[in-house]
Amino acid sequence: MTDSIISLTHLVKKFGKQTVLQDVNLDLMPGEIVGLIGPSGAGKSTVIKTALGMEVADGGSATVFKQTMPNRQLLSRIGYMAQTDALYEALSGRENLQFFGKMKGINKKNISTEIKHAAAVVDLTEDLSKRVSGYSGGMMRRLSLAIALLGEPELLILDEPTVGIDPALRRQIWKELGSIRDEGRSILITTHVMDEAELTDRVALLLGGRVMAFDTPQNLKKQYEVPTIEDVFLKAEGVQS
Repeated sequence: MTDSIISLTHLVKKFGKQTVLQDVNLDLMPGEIVGLIGPSGAGKSTVIKTALGMEVADGGSATVFKQTMPNRQLLSRIGYMAQTDALYEALSGRENLQFFGKMKGINKKNISTEIKHAAAVVDLTEDLSKRVSGYSGGMMRRLSLAIALLGEPELLILDEPTVGIDPALRRQIWKELGSIRDEGRSILITTHVMDEAELTDRVALLLGGRVMAFDTPQNLKKQYEVPTIEDVFLKAEGVQS
C-alpha cells in the first residue's frame, strides 16, 4: 500500500477553552488533489497549520512525508500558500520570486525559468517589474501562488488560493493544478468555491471541527442524493444543526 503524503489521525486542537478541531481524520495520497471545504471558522486553516507544525496539536497525530512537522529538511519539498499574503511590498514581484526561490534552494541556473513559468500560470508576467506595494489584493494572491509553485514541490498546500481571482484565471490555475496532480505530486487545497470542490479527487467536509464526510465528489453526491457538492455541503450543515 502507498504511504500517505499527509496523515492526520484523531487530531485535536484547542485555543483556550475552545476546541477548534475535534477528532479530525484525513489523508492525502501521492498524485491526488484533496479539497477541504467548510464555512468560515470551521477550522480549515487550523488543519493546515497543525499539519505543518505551525500550531501544536493537543491530541492525535499529524505527519507529512511520514515525519512530524515542523521539519526544516522537508520544507524544500512543500509549496505553501497561506490565507494571508506574506510578501515584501518594497520589492518587485520578480524580486519576491527570486528571494523565495533562493530560500527554497532552487538552483541559480533554473530560477529564471521557474519564475517565468510560475508567473505565466498566474498571469503576472507583465507585472513582475512592478513594486508589490502597487499590486491589488488579487495580484498579491496570484504572486503568493506563484511563490508556492516554485521548485516543483512534491506537496502543495494552498489555503483559499483563488480568492479575488477572476473566473478565467481560476480555470487556468485549476488546469495547472491538474497537470501537477498528473505528474504524481499532491495538493491539499481549502476553498469556499463549491464548484472548485467538484474538480478535486476527494473532498473533506469540515463542520464544527470534525470531518463530517470524506470521499470523491461523485460518491458524496450519491450518498447525500443531491446533484452538486454545494448541495452536499448545505445538506450536511442542515443535518449537523
